[in-house]
Amino acid sequence: MTQHQANQGMPELEISDKQPGAIRYLEHGSPHWRIRWHYHDEYELHLIVASNGKMFIGDYIGNFRPGCLVLTGPRVPHNWVSIAPEGTRYELRDQVVHFDHEVIASAVTLFPELSMLLPLLDRARHGIEFFRHADTAQKYMLRIKEADGAARVGYFYEWLDLLARPPHQRSLSATHIDLPANSELQRKVDCVIRFVMGHYQHKILLGQVAALVGMSEGHFSRFFHRATGNCFNDFVNRIRIARACDLLSRTDMAVTLIAGEVGFNNIANFNRRFTRHKQTTPSQYRQQARQRYSSVSVPPPARAGFHSSDGAMAFH
Repeated sequence: MTQHQANQGMPELEISDKQPGAIRYLEHGSPHWRIRWHYHDEYELHLIVASNGKMFIGDYIGNFRPGCLVLTGPRVPHNWVSIAPEGTRYELRDQVVHFDHEVIASAVTLFPELSMLLPLLDRARHGIEFFRHADTAQKYMLRIKEADGAARVGYFYEWLDLLARPPHQRSLSATHIDLPANSELQRKVDCVIRFVMGHYQHKILLGQVAALVGMSEGHFSRFFHRATGNCFNDFVNRIRIARACDLLSRTDMAVTLIAGEVGFNNIANFNRRFTRHKQTTPSQYRQQARQRYSSVSVPPPARAGFHSSDGAMAFH
């Protein structure tokens, strides 16, 4: 790991600061200090504009690409980590809208018609990913960015009304994780996530990672499960399987090569763990992914992975 990557893996984490207004828009590129394992007391609508990578929402780990739209509730830990050649920079990667629960709750008392938004906010405690909303999301993000006053409020409620209508959405995190307000613990979780993202292709020992954050193996195991909803070894395997899903859907690599590429030392172990997590075999997953995206444009086939000179994957 380069010194730059080591520094990136140890950021100072903070609970998001408040900005003026009930509906707050922000955007940023990558790398950026906001890209870290964190939570805050606001709801967050998060649109990915550029890059592919891994998203972490509560205990959920999955792939993201441009157009990915997610709603997270208060204190749901989350992060989006781009996978790209080292040194890659994105001028604009993320567009975000923050809002408080009181914004909706107060409006519902005046306008009962808005009560249809409450189930959406309840589901946001687990994170919600929306599908077939990319163009609409870009349109409303731009409107909210450029508007103020009543116009911004109007666009915001109009957008939430569209998002509250199923079926093109799914819940992400199986459990609701409520992290304590402790930036040091958040920093340690972020450090572990970034270490695993950079080394998942190789053998990762529990003691090695526990030492990285200054804990005993037992203490680290309990801490990590409470903070992420995952046992550490299961978390590593989820990272590997998420990367395998990306390769299966976007490349023609043989399944045996993919297994080795993502850190499994034998195909039987890979097949067993993949089937347990995805409820389908790797070959069946590839077939389903191609059928799913056959009628829409997809990113060009990905290379097996991007590596720096020391073999660690670059991330932002």
